[in-house]
Amino acid sequence: MTTTSTLTHFDGQGQAHMVDVAAKPDTHRVAVAQGRIFMTTATLAIILDGTAKKGDVLGIARIAGIMAAKKTSDLIPLCHPLALTRVALEFSADGASISCLATVETVGPTGVEMEALTAVQIALLTIYDMCKAVDRAMVITDVKLLEKHGGKSGSFVATA
Repeated sequence: MTTTSTLTHFDGQGQAHMVDVAAKPDTHRVAVAQGRIFMTTATLAIILDGTAKKGDVLGIARIAGIMAAKKTSDLIPLCHPLALTRVALEFSADGASISCLATVETVGPTGVEMEALTAVQIALLTIYDMCKAVDRAMVITDVKLLEKHGGKSGSFVATA
């Protein structure tokens, strides 16, 4: 696990603040996050067959995830608003679950990890919302950052 010795969102007096990125150079930044939602096999079949009463579950979840990435700074108090250059979400079904993989990119002075994580969470929550009428026991799990590239701290790739 990679950690840093200081929490950057706190000043010398321990007060929360938005990190000043004005002096940081613009670099190409990429973050990839993933998560999974478990459900009954019947619910998964409804999603994959396209018979959900609310419509195309994965198509709507994809748009929700993209919108969420773009609005991350409105949701997470100390995140910077970013001009995103790419947001892509991929879904895959396995057994009785759906995995979501989000890739977010920008060229700027700060990274896009929070945007990728937010995209995954909101996409999975959208699946839950669209299918809760038939399966309230769905479980969202394993949301994590897989990798990030760019910036002064370089690359991070999760080991597990």
